[in-house]
Amino acid sequence: MRGVVMYAPGDVRVVDREGPKVIDPTDAVIRITATCICGSDLWPYRGVEPVDHTLMGHEYVGIVEEIGADVLMLKVGDFVVGSFCISDNTCPICRDGYQSRCVHGSFVAGAIGTQAEKARIPYADGTLVATPAQPDEDLIPSLLAASDVLGTGWFAAVAAAAGPGKTVAVVGDGAVGLMGVLAAKQLGAERIIAMSRHADRQALAREFGATDIVETRGDEGIAAIKDLTDGLGAHSVIEAVGTRESMMQAIGSTRPGGHIGYVGVAHDVALPLDNLFFAEVHLLGGPAPVRRFLPELIDLIWNRKIDPGKVFDQVLPLDQVAEGYRSMDERKAIKTLLTF
Repeated sequence: MRGVVMYAPGDVRVVDREGPKVIDPTDAVIRITATCICGSDLWPYRGVEPVDHTLMGHEYVGIVEEIGADVLMLKVGDFVVGSFCISDNTCPICRDGYQSRCVHGSFVAGAIGTQAEKARIPYADGTLVATPAQPDEDLIPSLLAASDVLGTGWFAAVAAAAGPGKTVAVVGDGAVGLMGVLAAKQLGAERIIAMSRHADRQALAREFGATDIVETRGDEGIAAIKDLTDGLGAHSVIEAVGTRESMMQAIGSTRPGGHIGYVGVAHDVALPLDNLFFAEVHLLGGPAPVRRFLPELIDLIWNRKIDPGKVFDQVLPLDQVAEGYRSMDERKAIKTLLTF
Protein backbone atom coordinates (compact mmCIF):
# COMPACT_ATOMS: atom_id res chain seq x y z
CA MET A 1 0.00 0.00 0.00
CA ARG A 2 1.02 3.63 -0.37
CA GLY A 3 1.96 5.55 2.75
CA VAL A 4 3.76 8.73 3.73
CA VAL A 5 7.17 8.58 5.39
CA MET A 6 9.24 11.54 6.55
CA TYR A 7 12.87 10.61 5.99
CA ALA A 8 14.34 13.81 7.44
CA PRO A 9 13.24 17.41 8.04
CA GLY A 10 11.65 18.70 4.84
CA ASP A 11 11.89 15.29 3.14
CA VAL A 12 8.41 13.75 2.82
CA ARG A 13 7.80 10.86 0.44
CA VAL A 14 5.04 8.49 -0.59
CA VAL A 15 6.47 4.97 -0.46
CA ASP A 16 5.25 1.40 -0.75
CA ARG A 17 4.54 0.15 2.79
CA GLU A 18 3.50 -3.31 3.91
CA GLY A 19 -0.27 -3.53 4.28
CA PRO A 20 -1.64 -3.98 7.81
CA LYS A 21 -3.15 -7.17 9.23
CA VAL A 22 -5.05 -8.01 12.37
CA ILE A 23 -2.49 -9.03 15.01
CA ASP A 24 -4.33 -8.76 18.32
CA PRO A 25 -7.98 -9.74 18.84
CA THR A 26 -8.89 -6.13 19.66
CA ASP A 27 -7.54 -4.85 16.31
CA ALA A 28 -9.39 -3.54 13.30
CA VAL A 29 -7.97 -2.87 9.86
CA ILE A 30 -9.53 0.07 8.08
CA ARG A 31 -9.31 1.31 4.52
CA ILE A 32 -8.72 5.02 4.89
CA THR A 33 -11.11 7.22 2.94
CA ALA A 34 -9.52 10.56 3.78
CA THR A 35 -6.61 11.83 5.86
CA CYS A 36 -4.83 15.13 6.25
CA ILE A 37 -1.77 17.04 7.38
CA CYS A 38 -1.77 18.43 10.92
CA GLY A 39 -0.02 21.53 12.18
CA SER A 40 1.85 19.28 14.60
CA ASP A 41 3.28 17.39 11.60
CA LEU A 42 5.21 20.58 10.84
CA TRP A 43 7.34 20.28 14.00
CA PRO A 44 9.40 17.37 12.62
CA TYR A 45 9.15 18.84 9.11
CA ARG A 46 10.91 21.94 10.42
CA GLY A 47 13.44 19.95 12.42
CA VAL A 48 12.06 20.95 15.82
CA GLU A 49 11.26 17.31 16.67
CA PRO A 50 13.48 14.36 15.71
CA VAL A 51 12.47 12.49 12.59
CA ASP A 52 14.02 9.51 10.80
CA HIS A 53 11.95 7.46 8.37
CA THR A 54 8.88 8.26 10.48
CA LEU A 55 5.39 7.04 9.53
CA MET A 56 3.27 10.16 9.20
CA GLY A 57 -0.37 10.95 9.87
CA HIS A 58 -2.77 10.61 12.78
CA GLU A 59 -6.11 11.96 11.49
CA TYR A 60 -8.32 9.53 9.61
CA VAL A 61 -11.73 8.27 8.63
CA GLY A 62 -12.42 5.09 6.74
CA ILE A 63 -14.20 1.79 6.30
CA VAL A 64 -13.64 -1.27 8.46
CA GLU A 65 -12.24 -4.14 6.37
CA GLU A 66 -11.28 -6.68 9.04
CA ILE A 67 -11.82 -7.08 12.78
CA GLY A 68 -10.29 -9.20 15.50
CA ALA A 69 -12.27 -11.75 17.49
CA ASP A 70 -12.73 -9.44 20.49
CA VAL A 71 -14.07 -6.45 18.54
CA LEU A 72 -17.76 -6.26 19.47
CA MET A 73 -18.87 -2.69 18.73
CA LEU A 74 -17.89 -2.60 15.06
CA LYS A 75 -18.51 -4.69 11.98
CA VAL A 76 -16.91 -4.98 8.58
CA GLY A 77 -18.26 -2.24 6.32
CA ASP A 78 -18.78 0.36 9.05
CA PHE A 79 -17.63 3.88 8.29
CA VAL A 80 -15.59 5.02 11.28
CA VAL A 81 -13.96 8.11 12.75
CA GLY A 82 -10.89 7.51 14.87
CA SER A 83 -9.05 9.47 17.52
CA PHE A 84 -5.37 10.35 17.15
CA CYS A 85 -4.80 8.52 20.44
CA ILE A 86 -5.38 4.80 20.86
CA SER A 87 -7.51 4.01 23.93
CA ASP A 88 -9.42 1.06 25.34
CA ASN A 89 -12.13 3.44 26.65
CA THR A 90 -12.63 1.17 29.68
CA CYS A 91 -9.68 1.82 32.01
CA PRO A 92 -10.17 4.13 35.04
CA ILE A 93 -8.49 7.06 33.25
CA CYS A 94 -10.70 6.60 30.18
CA ARG A 95 -13.80 6.41 32.35
CA ASP A 96 -12.79 9.75 33.84
CA GLY A 97 -12.82 11.18 30.32
CA TYR A 98 -9.10 11.34 29.59
CA GLN A 99 -8.75 8.70 26.90
CA SER A 100 -5.61 10.39 25.59
CA ARG A 101 -3.89 9.08 28.74
CA CYS A 102 -5.37 5.57 28.66
CA VAL A 103 -3.31 3.03 30.58
CA HIS A 104 -3.10 1.01 27.35
CA GLY A 105 -2.82 4.09 25.18
CA SER A 106 -0.44 5.08 22.43
CA PHE A 107 -0.24 7.67 19.69
CA VAL A 108 -1.24 6.99 16.10
CA ALA A 109 1.50 9.30 14.82
CA GLY A 110 4.78 7.50 14.24
CA ALA A 111 3.60 4.08 15.36
CA ILE A 112 0.76 3.63 12.84
CA GLY A 113 0.81 6.55 10.42
CA THR A 114 -2.55 7.21 8.79
CA GLN A 115 -1.35 9.20 5.80
CA ALA A 116 -1.69 5.84 4.10
CA GLU A 117 -4.24 3.71 2.27
CA LYS A 118 -4.90 1.41 5.23
CA ALA A 119 -4.18 1.22 8.96
CA ARG A 120 -4.32 -1.27 11.82
CA ILE A 121 -6.07 0.30 14.79
CA PRO A 122 -5.47 -1.40 18.17
CA TYR A 123 -8.27 -1.37 20.76
CA ALA A 124 -10.67 -0.64 17.94
CA ASP A 125 -13.80 -0.65 20.13
CA GLY A 126 -12.26 2.04 22.33
CA THR A 127 -10.70 4.17 19.60
CA LEU A 128 -13.11 4.11 16.65
CA VAL A 129 -16.70 5.36 16.49
CA ALA A 130 -19.00 4.28 13.67
CA THR A 131 -21.26 6.76 11.91
CA PRO A 132 -24.99 5.97 11.67
CA ALA A 133 -24.57 4.92 8.02
CA GLN A 134 -22.30 5.59 5.08
CA PRO A 135 -21.88 9.38 5.04
CA ASP A 136 -22.64 11.69 2.15
CA GLU A 137 -19.43 12.68 0.39
CA ASP A 138 -19.66 16.30 1.52
CA LEU A 139 -19.67 15.23 5.20
CA ILE A 140 -16.34 13.41 5.02
CA PRO A 141 -14.13 16.51 5.52
CA SER A 142 -16.05 17.46 8.65
CA LEU A 143 -15.93 13.92 10.02
CA LEU A 144 -12.19 13.91 9.35
CA ALA A 145 -11.82 17.16 11.28
CA ALA A 146 -13.47 15.46 14.26
CA SER A 147 -10.61 12.97 14.54
CA ASP A 148 -8.24 15.65 15.82
CA VAL A 149 -8.55 19.38 15.21
CA LEU A 150 -12.25 19.68 15.99
CA GLY A 151 -11.95 17.35 18.98
CA THR A 152 -8.86 19.24 20.15
CA GLY A 153 -10.49 22.65 19.76
CA TRP A 154 -13.56 21.33 21.55
CA PHE A 155 -11.48 20.03 24.46
CA ALA A 156 -9.71 23.39 24.66
CA ALA A 157 -13.03 25.21 24.86
CA VAL A 158 -14.34 22.80 27.52
CA ALA A 159 -11.09 23.08 29.50
CA ALA A 160 -11.38 26.86 29.30
CA ALA A 161 -14.94 26.62 30.70
CA ALA A 162 -16.43 28.37 27.67
CA GLY A 163 -20.18 28.73 27.99
CA PRO A 164 -23.16 31.06 28.23
CA GLY A 165 -22.34 34.55 29.42
CA LYS A 166 -18.60 34.01 28.90
CA THR A 167 -16.11 35.99 26.86
CA VAL A 168 -13.65 33.64 25.16
CA ALA A 169 -10.31 34.67 23.64
CA VAL A 170 -8.52 32.34 21.24
CA VAL A 171 -4.74 32.56 20.89
CA GLY A 172 -3.74 30.99 17.58
CA ASP A 173 -5.47 31.10 14.20
CA GLY A 174 -4.45 27.71 12.85
CA ALA A 175 -6.92 24.89 12.36
CA VAL A 176 -7.14 24.09 16.08
CA GLY A 177 -7.65 27.71 17.07
CA LEU A 178 -10.39 28.07 14.47
CA MET A 179 -12.05 24.91 15.77
CA GLY A 180 -11.81 26.42 19.25
CA VAL A 181 -13.82 29.37 17.96
CA LEU A 182 -16.44 27.00 16.55
CA ALA A 183 -16.57 25.02 19.80
CA ALA A 184 -16.91 28.13 21.95
CA LYS A 185 -19.83 29.24 19.79
CA GLN A 186 -21.53 25.85 20.11
CA LEU A 187 -21.00 25.88 23.87
CA GLY A 188 -22.90 29.16 24.05
CA ALA A 189 -20.17 31.76 24.59
CA GLU A 190 -21.49 35.30 24.48
CA ARG A 191 -18.40 36.88 22.95
CA ILE A 192 -15.50 35.24 21.08
CA ILE A 193 -12.30 37.13 20.36
CA ALA A 194 -10.05 35.57 17.72
CA MET A 195 -6.42 36.67 17.69
CA SER A 196 -5.30 36.63 14.06
CA ARG A 197 -3.29 38.68 11.58
CA HIS A 198 -4.44 36.86 8.44
CA ALA A 199 -7.50 38.03 6.52
CA ASP A 200 -8.52 34.56 5.28
CA ARG A 201 -8.35 33.09 8.78
CA GLN A 202 -10.15 36.08 10.25
CA ALA A 203 -12.98 35.55 7.77
CA LEU A 204 -13.26 31.86 8.68
CA ALA A 205 -13.12 32.69 12.39
CA ARG A 206 -16.06 35.06 11.96
CA GLU A 207 -17.94 32.40 10.01
CA PHE A 208 -17.36 29.97 12.89
CA GLY A 209 -18.63 32.49 15.45
CA ALA A 210 -15.96 35.06 16.33
CA THR A 211 -17.43 38.43 17.32
CA ASP A 212 -14.14 40.34 17.51
CA ILE A 213 -10.68 40.16 15.94
CA VAL A 214 -7.44 41.23 17.62
CA GLU A 215 -4.45 41.48 15.29
CA THR A 216 -1.76 42.39 17.81
CA ARG A 217 0.34 39.99 19.88
CA GLY A 218 2.34 39.97 23.09
CA ASP A 219 1.76 42.84 25.50
CA GLU A 220 -0.18 44.75 22.83
CA GLY A 221 -2.44 41.76 22.29
CA ILE A 222 -3.04 41.43 26.03
CA ALA A 223 -3.87 45.13 26.24
CA ALA A 224 -6.32 44.79 23.35
CA ILE A 225 -8.10 41.90 25.08
CA LYS A 226 -8.35 43.92 28.28
CA ASP A 227 -9.66 46.93 26.38
CA LEU A 228 -12.48 44.72 25.09
CA THR A 229 -13.27 43.34 28.55
CA ASP A 230 -13.45 46.43 30.78
CA GLY A 231 -9.84 45.94 31.82
CA LEU A 232 -10.51 42.53 33.36
CA GLY A 233 -9.49 39.99 30.72
CA ALA A 234 -11.47 37.13 29.20
CA HIS A 235 -13.30 34.55 31.30
CA SER A 236 -11.97 31.76 29.06
CA VAL A 237 -8.83 31.62 26.93
CA ILE A 238 -7.89 28.93 24.42
CA GLU A 239 -4.16 28.55 23.75
CA ALA A 240 -3.59 26.73 20.45
CA VAL A 241 0.03 27.42 19.51
CA GLY A 242 2.46 25.96 22.04
CA THR A 243 5.13 28.66 22.34
CA ARG A 244 6.19 30.63 25.39
CA GLU A 245 4.83 33.81 23.77
CA SER A 246 1.41 32.25 23.18
CA MET A 247 1.19 30.87 26.73
CA MET A 248 2.20 34.20 28.28
CA GLN A 249 -0.33 35.93 26.04
CA ALA A 250 -3.00 33.47 27.20
CA ILE A 251 -2.15 33.95 30.89
CA GLY A 252 -2.07 37.73 30.54
CA SER A 253 -5.39 37.78 28.68
CA THR A 254 -7.28 35.81 31.35
CA ARG A 255 -9.08 37.52 34.21
CA PRO A 256 -8.37 36.39 37.78
CA GLY A 257 -10.39 33.25 38.41
CA GLY A 258 -10.65 32.56 34.68
CA HIS A 259 -9.78 29.38 32.81
CA ILE A 260 -7.16 28.56 30.19
CA GLY A 261 -7.48 25.51 27.95
CA TYR A 262 -4.08 24.88 26.38
CA VAL A 263 -3.67 22.42 23.53
CA GLY A 264 -0.75 23.81 21.55
CA VAL A 265 2.05 21.23 21.55
CA ALA A 266 4.76 22.89 23.63
CA HIS A 267 8.47 22.70 22.82
CA ASP A 268 10.99 23.87 25.43
CA VAL A 269 8.49 26.28 26.99
CA ALA A 270 9.32 27.51 30.51
CA LEU A 271 6.84 29.71 32.34
CA PRO A 272 7.78 32.15 35.13
CA LEU A 273 6.03 30.82 38.21
CA ASP A 274 5.65 34.26 39.76
CA ASN A 275 3.54 35.43 36.80
CA LEU A 276 1.42 32.32 37.03
CA PHE A 277 1.14 32.58 40.82
CA PHE A 278 -0.28 36.09 40.76
CA ALA A 279 -2.46 35.51 37.70
CA GLU A 280 -4.77 33.24 39.74
CA VAL A 281 -6.07 31.34 36.74
CA HIS A 282 -7.10 27.73 36.14
CA LEU A 283 -4.96 25.72 33.70
CA LEU A 284 -6.06 22.52 31.97
CA GLY A 285 -4.70 21.11 28.75
CA GLY A 286 -2.57 18.57 26.96
CA PRO A 287 -3.33 15.98 24.27
CA ALA A 288 -7.07 16.17 23.74
CA PRO A 289 -9.20 13.17 24.77
CA VAL A 290 -10.94 13.30 21.41
CA ARG A 291 -12.66 9.93 21.99
CA ARG A 292 -14.70 11.53 24.81
CA PHE A 293 -16.29 13.94 22.37
CA LEU A 294 -16.56 11.86 19.18
CA PRO A 295 -20.18 10.66 19.60
CA GLU A 296 -21.41 14.21 20.21
CA LEU A 297 -19.32 15.71 17.41
CA ILE A 298 -20.37 13.05 14.90
CA ASP A 299 -24.01 13.72 15.78
CA LEU A 300 -23.60 17.48 15.27
CA ILE A 301 -21.90 16.92 11.92
CA TRP A 302 -24.34 14.20 10.80
CA ASN A 303 -27.29 16.50 11.46
CA ARG A 304 -25.48 19.37 9.71
CA LYS A 305 -25.46 21.63 12.75
CA ILE A 306 -21.74 22.38 12.31
CA ASP A 307 -19.47 22.34 9.28
CA PRO A 308 -15.86 22.12 10.54
CA GLY A 309 -14.74 20.74 7.19
CA LYS A 310 -14.48 24.34 5.98
CA VAL A 311 -11.11 24.45 7.74
CA PHE A 312 -9.65 22.45 4.84
CA ASP A 313 -8.65 25.03 2.26
CA GLN A 314 -6.47 22.71 0.17
CA VAL A 315 -7.28 19.25 -1.20
CA LEU A 316 -4.56 17.14 -2.79
CA PRO A 317 -4.12 13.51 -3.81
CA LEU A 318 -1.83 11.52 -1.52
CA ASP A 319 0.90 11.47 -4.17
CA GLN A 320 1.20 15.28 -3.85
CA VAL A 321 1.65 15.20 -0.07
CA ALA A 322 5.02 17.00 -0.28
CA GLU A 323 3.26 20.00 -1.81
CA GLY A 324 0.73 19.91 1.03
CA TYR A 325 3.48 20.07 3.64
CA ARG A 326 5.16 22.96 1.80
CA SER A 327 1.89 24.87 1.57
CA MET A 328 1.17 24.56 5.27
CA ASP A 329 4.76 25.29 6.26
CA GLU A 330 4.66 28.50 4.20
CA ARG A 331 1.20 29.35 5.58
CA LYS A 332 -0.31 29.24 2.11
CA ALA A 333 -2.85 26.72 3.42
CA ILE A 334 -4.58 26.42 6.77
CA LYS A 335 -5.04 22.66 6.52
CA THR A 336 -4.55 20.17 3.68
CA LEU A 337 -6.90 17.23 3.09
CA LEU A 338 -5.41 14.21 1.30
CA THR A 339 -7.47 11.97 -0.94
CA PHE A 340 -6.88 8.54 -2.52
